[in-house]
Amino acid sequence: MDIFFNFLRSDIFLLVLFIIVIILLILYITSVINLKKLRTSYSRFMSKLGNGNNIEELLKEYIKRVETVEAKNGEIISYCKVIDENIKRCTQKIGIVRYNAFKDVGSDLSFTLAILDDYNNGVVLNGIYARDNSNIYAKPIENGQSKYILSEEEKEAVNKAINTKR
Repeated sequence: MDIFFNFLRSDIFLLVLFIIVIILLILYITSVINLKKLRTSYSRFMSKLGNGNNIEELLKEYIKRVETVEAKNGEIISYCKVIDENIKRCTQKIGIVRYNAFKDVGSDLSFTLAILDDYNNGVVLNGIYARDNSNIYAKPIENGQSKYILSEEEKEAVNKAINTKR
């Protein structure tokens, strides 16, 4: 251990330490010069790339524009979701059945028409044709069912409407 302390007190150690400090100082100065050259080169590159304009300012402006577009896209997506919900309440499904209500009439001149939205709410219309008169009856439909008794033709029209592929 004494050898180590003697070495630390010697002139050789001080000389080695002085040389290391000089080398580090030279490295530091070289690094500062290289950094300055790099900054100058970067500034020239950015001004050439930006056609004389400041690229950093251009990038900030573009980022601001992108954020504005993203916000507007969010608004558009929200609006589209509202429209999608409203469309589900519009008439989308139709089922029709033609039939012969009376044997003496001859052809399938009577009809049942079911008009439903995406939630199977709507109306079923039943048009009965006879030789001397014609009548149309309407029954409300909620969730594919009616609180009124449905005829076989009306049930068939409602089922056709419900099973309509969009």
